Amino acid sequence: MAGGQWGTSAMAFPFPIPQRFRRGFPAPSLTVFVALQVLDILTTLLGLQLGARESSIFLAHLMRVGPVAALLLAKIMAVALIAMALRWKRPRIVVFINYWFAAVVTWNLANILFLQLWA
Repeated sequence: MAGGQWGTSAMAFPFPIPQRFRRGFPAPSLTVFVALQVLDILTTLLGLQLGARESSIFLAHLMRVGPVAALLLAKIMAVALIAMALRWKRPRIVVFINYWFAAVVTWNLANILFLQLWA
């Protein structure tokens, strides 16, 4: 491709995108972040109580200390990551992390449903 590389500001797309199809990037929401953290803690503890195992290798090793302590340490790290993203004016990282934890909560809920239906 002459004239630029994909992903550079010189050539993000080889053709212009009509204004009606352009979408703004979602605003970062700390309320959503906090709600997802609480849901992650609750669904993880419920899943562990029902017999599920932690999927994250990092958290699985931390679970030796205890599930609540491991989850609190992980949440402190998540809050630190959000604080750094906001400090360095990177709101898209907050949005990405919210999507990530929404997927994690969905995974936890699917595991809980699986454990209830096939136990």
